[in-house]
Amino acid sequence: MVKSMTGFGRSEAQDENRKFLVEMKAVNHRYLDINIRMPKKLAFFETAIRSLLKNYIQRGKVDVFISYEDFTENKLALRYNSDIAAEYFQYMKKMAQDFELEDSIHVSTLARLPEVFTLEDQAPDEKELWALLEEALKGAAEQFVETRLVEGEHLKNDLLAKLDGMTVLVDEIERRSPEIIREYREKLEEKVKELLADTQIEESRIATEVVIYADKICVDEEMVRLRSHIAGTKAALSAGDGVGRKLDFIAQELNREANTILSKANDMEISNVAIDLKTEIEKVREQIQNIE
Repeated sequence: MVKSMTGFGRSEAQDENRKFLVEMKAVNHRYLDINIRMPKKLAFFETAIRSLLKNYIQRGKVDVFISYEDFTENKLALRYNSDIAAEYFQYMKKMAQDFELEDSIHVSTLARLPEVFTLEDQAPDEKELWALLEEALKGAAEQFVETRLVEGEHLKNDLLAKLDGMTVLVDEIERRSPEIIREYREKLEEKVKELLADTQIEESRIATEVVIYADKICVDEEMVRLRSHIAGTKAALSAGDGVGRKLDFIAQELNREANTILSKANDMEISNVAIDLKTEIEKVREQIQNIE
């Protein structure tokens, strides 16, 4: 199915100790650009987060917001720094020797000294943490993709309607093209009759001039390519996933053919239709920019 590049997803995951909230939103972008905002303590998960999201997203500028709450009451752990305690002890013994003091060092004395005992955050279990974060990420990503699919279906229907309208314009140009040749021939014959009066008109000469003129304004090849590109766009839309770049290329080709028709047009009606065609192609190009 066709996906829009704009989307939004939100999901929570929690257990008795922790809670994750993940929100995602995206806008158009030529490539995939993921910007992640999360607490610094989760930074080591960034590579894993990007790898997971690439399974759901191919293109777009995606902003990911991750919030984290820890409900555990005993988040701090007491740590005994034996090296620092040993260093204190050695210096105290040296002081006792230097000043000929009684050596009366007690455990309680050492325990009160700075950095002998410290309180530190307990390191969470990374596997448990990732399992919970992964659950929230997948939930947000799935909702995100769903909103893209819904919007993509609207884009697809709108584009198909515009393509049908373009086909009608192509039909008008094809209908009008033979009439231009006929009208040119009639005008040419009238002009020659005025110039030559009663003199016999050379049919072969007029035919030659008409052929030359017809060749100059002929847009048959452009019509064939336009119809082919319109059909190709419809086929790509039906194919679905990840067709944005291909559709953008086809739209450029559509525009090129319309420009050629406009440059060859020597008729006001065809010029007006060609301008309408270019307008519709530009609308299609704008919509295609929204497709992943």
